[in-house]
Amino acid sequence: MKRPSHLTLLIGGTACVLLTLMFGACKPGYSAETPTRGAAMTPVYSFTLNDIDGNPLALNAFTGKVMLLVNTASMCGNTPQYEGLQTLYEQYREQGLEILAFPANNFGKQEPGTDEEIKSFCYTKYALEFPLFSKISVKGEDMHPLYDYLTTQSPFPGEIEWNFQKFLVNREGEVIARYRPGLKPLSPQIVQDIERALDKS
Repeated sequence: MKRPSHLTLLIGGTACVLLTLMFGACKPGYSAETPTRGAAMTPVYSFTLNDIDGNPLALNAFTGKVMLLVNTASMCGNTPQYEGLQTLYEQYREQGLEILAFPANNFGKQEPGTDEEIKSFCYTKYALEFPLFSKISVKGEDMHPLYDYLTTQSPFPGEIEWNFQKFLVNREGEVIARYRPGLKPLSPQIVQDIERALDKS
C-alpha cells in the first residue's frame, strides 16, 4: 500500500527548487520497484557517515552504483554472512555493486567492540574489501538518521529486526528491496534482484 506522495515547490526570482519524497510500504523480505523520482538528490545520497577509520564518507560517492546496505555484528549467528557478502562483492563489483556494512550493537550486545576491534575482526577473519563504516545505532532514540529514513520513510518501513537486515538501492539511489536478517546474501532472491538492478542503466 502506498501513501500519497508529497510535493513542495518553491519559486523565488529565477530560482525553482523541486523536492519530491515518495513513501510506500512493502512486506519485508520481498522486493518491489518504486516509481522513478524526479529529484536530483535522493534521500540515501543525502547522508554522510564516518567510515571504520573515522573519515567522513558521503553516500553520494556511490552515485550510479547498486548498493546493498547491511547492519552487521561480529558476534551474531548471522555473522558468517560476511563471507557471502564478500563473495557477492567479488562477483558483481565490476558491474557496479557496492556493499556498505554498518556495524551496530543494538541486538544482544553482539557488536560491543571499538571500531578498531571491529575492523581487525572483519579484515582478518573475512578479508572484507567492501566499505565498512563506524559503529552506529540502527534503532531506538539514538538511531542514525540514515536508518531513521530507511525504517520510517523508505518504501520498506518497519524497525530493523536483527543483525544483517539488508536494503537494496538501485542506481538512482532508490530503495527497491528489503530482506529479512536470516536471508543469506547468496540466496537466489537477493542475487536475482541485484542482477536485475545492475542490468538497468
